[in-house]
Amino acid sequence: MPDLGEGIAEVELVAWHVGPGDTVAEDQVLADVMTDKATVEIPSPVAGKVLSLGGEVGQMLAVGADLIRIDLDGAGAAPSAPAAPSAPPAPATPSAPPSTASSVPTLAQSIAAAPTPAAPGAPPAASLTTTPPRRSEAAQPAPLQRPIASPAVRARAWELGIDLKDVAASSAAGRIVQADLQAHLQRGGARALPPEPAGPRAAAGVDVTHAVKIVGLRRKIAQKMQESKRRIPHFTYVEEVDVSALEGLREGLNSKWGVPRGHLTLLAFLIRAVVRAAREFPQVNARFDDEAGVLTRHEAVHVGIATQTPGGLMVPVLRNAQAHDLWSNAAEIVRLAEAARSGKAVRDELSGSTITITSLGRLGGIMSTPVINPPEVAIIGVNRIALRAVVRDGAMVARQMMNLSSSFDHRVVDGADAAAFVQCLRQHLEQPATLFVE
Repeated sequence: MPDLGEGIAEVELVAWHVGPGDTVAEDQVLADVMTDKATVEIPSPVAGKVLSLGGEVGQMLAVGADLIRIDLDGAGAAPSAPAAPSAPPAPATPSAPPSTASSVPTLAQSIAAAPTPAAPGAPPAASLTTTPPRRSEAAQPAPLQRPIASPAVRARAWELGIDLKDVAASSAAGRIVQADLQAHLQRGGARALPPEPAGPRAAAGVDVTHAVKIVGLRRKIAQKMQESKRRIPHFTYVEEVDVSALEGLREGLNSKWGVPRGHLTLLAFLIRAVVRAAREFPQVNARFDDEAGVLTRHEAVHVGIATQTPGGLMVPVLRNAQAHDLWSNAAEIVRLAEAARSGKAVRDELSGSTITITSLGRLGGIMSTPVINPPEVAIIGVNRIALRAVVRDGAMVARQMMNLSSSFDHRVVDGADAAAFVQCLRQHLEQPATLFVE
């Protein structure tokens, strides 16, 4: 297991892309591992044949532990250079790979080993820990049995009913990316998923079960949500907001500036409202270390954007929201969401938030009870906008209404402060001109 940097000592093995007996090419993805939040692909530094795997899916591996054992291409071939006259003839090299485990390099050894000349008379197996021999065209690996693609691409292909073996890869390494799926769709390559085989499901009264192992991102989510609910006493406050004026402003700005500057969503305005409200309620824009008993308040507002991905919920971070205008924040939201969904978000983009916003969009319902993203102390939940009948100046009128469902850490945020913070958000959203007044 190679060192991934950033102080990572161990990782979780979440997927294998090869198996014993498979032929692998250099830079082919061997496995996916999970660090704190991000999934990382481990490529092969050499070409050869897989002898054995170093662990099962769901297993924790320490940096430096055996990940995979690969028989290098041409490792068993006799050296091409003639032996010195005084040296005895080289013994015949067996066609099968040596049976001793010490003669087969691990991935970490193959990466770390420097190319050093072999000692005179050393057996061919000693060269396995150095750089692999040059491969001729005749020794190129056989065509890959399994298409090369990330977990996000595989999940997307499954949703669309696409067999990855039918998709042409655009990269030189043969890896299939999201753009290749889109091109395949445009060529009319989507097909229906194969029907499930008839079996116990068809029999009346038979309970068919499917065991699903919780690993990778899903296990991280489960652990974090459990820890949040176990350690944090949640206080949830719900308030309705009249966003009729805000929606009118947003539609007007998009009509005039949508093409040159980009499309504005409600989220960009809500982030601006959070920035304004955090100035008055700094105890909400904070991180709480309950073990040290220290609440750290932040002047900068780093907003976590809860994002649903094929692998589960992720929270990329929009940093320094207070330093950007509506359009730059809106563009950053789109970029971060796409990076999270495609599995390209880096570690720094998935950590360091000081307050989180979560929205289910059109599935937002009337209210929700969002779970705090520790060590933060507040999370703002957005429910859907709906046209409702409300009373204004004694008359029944139709207004665009939206509920905010927000949760707070009751250990460090009092109920009155939490309610006042949400009321401050409501005032900014109902009177959007205040969002632009310094």
